[in-house]
Amino acid sequence: MTDVTPAAFAPALIPDDLAGKVPDPRDAPAVRWGVLGAGNIAGSFSDGVREHTASSVVAVGSRDVTKAQLFADVHAPQARAHAGYEALVDDPDVDVVYVATPHSHHHEHALLAVRAGKHVLVEKAFTQDAGQAREVLDAAREAGVFVMEAMWTRFLPHVAALRGVIARGEIGRVVSVVADHGQFFPYTPEHRLYAAALAGGALLDLGVYPVSFAHDLLGAPETVTAVGALAGTGVDGQVGMVLGYPGGVQATLSTTLWARTANTAVISGTEGRIEVARTFYAPTSFTVERHDGTTWAYDGFRGEGKQYQAAEVARRVTAGETQSPRMSWDGSLEVMDTLDEVRRQVGVRYPGE
Repeated sequence: MTDVTPAAFAPALIPDDLAGKVPDPRDAPAVRWGVLGAGNIAGSFSDGVREHTASSVVAVGSRDVTKAQLFADVHAPQARAHAGYEALVDDPDVDVVYVATPHSHHHEHALLAVRAGKHVLVEKAFTQDAGQAREVLDAAREAGVFVMEAMWTRFLPHVAALRGVIARGEIGRVVSVVADHGQFFPYTPEHRLYAAALAGGALLDLGVYPVSFAHDLLGAPETVTAVGALAGTGVDGQVGMVLGYPGGVQATLSTTLWARTANTAVISGTEGRIEVARTFYAPTSFTVERHDGTTWAYDGFRGEGKQYQAAEVARRVTAGETQSPRMSWDGSLEVMDTLDEVRRQVGVRYPGE
């Protein structure tokens, strides 16, 4: 029988610079952003850069120049609108390219930017699969440019604070992480989340949040067990996952396109737990409840939140670094390996795989 005593697993202490207060995004150096893709997520990112950092969005690229111009008018009034992505990455005034196209195109568009000598922030999930992720990172290593997955949750104040709680041992040794992310999307085969050609499905768009959250706290799992239900187009509509770690520690995660779930997280330890309020992956609050009766809360509401990852990129790029320790290249690869294994077990394959 496996030894599942709490003492069998102890997360490493978190360095002070990772567990401490998150710097004000306004204090980060200024860089010039080019936005590749003109969708909703790109809009919220651009708003965060404009409203909460010293940086600016100077260019936006879309296959439809009219769409690019409309995007600029709303989210980045001083930005140039480019027809096509090649023009965007070749713009000499762009320091960093933010890739915000569908998952199926992250690999292609990240490589386009890297080969143009640009630093890159790529929306999550980083790529369609781990093989594509390795190609992007190999190219970035060769070019000597900064690349990071846009898992903005890792840079939020409440996540830094809860990591500090764990590092101080307030809930003892972590033995369980539970998190979910579900949103309701009516079944429409043409919608990007139901389209296999666009690497749709719940896992890469929504499930990446709980998977990356568990990875942030526990690292890469030793075992992955997954069950899922497929939509009519063959992508995953709903997935449940149990990730196993040394000493019997587990992360129990779920995602769905078919219901708006609680979108909360609970981290349980031998001496208490942290309950992260809705929506756990965005700026929010959490409550610490210890077995000795001590209870206290942290208020982490800080607006929409994408400005924190933008500020991290600006700091690292200005310092001449090629990756962030909070969302490292190895970390993105480990998350992608986990997502690949989940897809394998539930039977989701994208065109060309």
